[in-house]
Amino acid sequence: MTIFQKNQPETPAANAVNKVVELPVSSIVPNPAQPRVIFDEYELSRLAVSIQQNGILQPLTVRKLENSLNYELIAGERRLRACKLLNMSYVPCIIITASVKDSAVLAVLENLQRADLSFMEEAYAIKNLIDYYGFTQEEAAARLGTAQSTIANKLRLLKLTDDEKALVVKYKLTERQARALLRLESEQRPDAIHYIGSNQLNTAQTDSYIDDLVKGKPHKPTVHKRWSFRAVSLYINTFNKTIDAMREAGIDCEASRNRTDEFVEYVVKIPLRTKENES
Repeated sequence: MTIFQKNQPETPAANAVNKVVELPVSSIVPNPAQPRVIFDEYELSRLAVSIQQNGILQPLTVRKLENSLNYELIAGERRLRACKLLNMSYVPCIIITASVKDSAVLAVLENLQRADLSFMEEAYAIKNLIDYYGFTQEEAAARLGTAQSTIANKLRLLKLTDDEKALVVKYKLTERQARALLRLESEQRPDAIHYIGSNQLNTAQTDSYIDDLVKGKPHKPTVHKRWSFRAVSLYINTFNKTIDAMREAGIDCEASRNRTDEFVEYVVKIPLRTKENES
């Protein structure tokens, strides 16, 4: 799609609804229900380069604000930000008819369907729908096409303190791991998050660790299975067979093995030129 740069704004005709029109960037205002709070600057710059080279392949979605010349953004926050980086004056948009509530739901849905949100952002977005727009949990679940239990579980994550949420993000804990932390007393959680993250516990290991903390039992660190040298030897034998096959094929390669208490070092040298080519 060609990027148009116009000198004077034009007011879309009344029948422009559901059609692609060019709108001034300055006339598009953020959606208060926008669930994304983290925008990767590097990814935005990459998107800006793509738009500069190829144009905007998917128009933004907006709705006309009552008693205003402005439009509220429903879908396309990243595209709009990338266009601003390029100092574009106009962007292609589809104007739809939507109420305030519909606009909020569509803004959340667009991000959920693209799987663009972290689970914390999802939780905040759902809470915003409930607190700001007056949805019940049942209504939010129905509008977002999910189970009420899913909504309830995501909202529970917001019981973590801001510092705890930051640690969860820092250590890249999963949603289930974050929710399991709620079983602990608040003073236990920071150390627990550090332990889970530092030791890279999986979900099952996290559950076991938190079970021990809840019961006041000393936690037994997970013992990672160590390979026996006999098992490793099976792979070394495979290497040896590969070397033999290469030699039979006329490749004059060399192989050496060095074993210590800590590791087995296996070095294979393959000549880039044959002796025939050198003569």
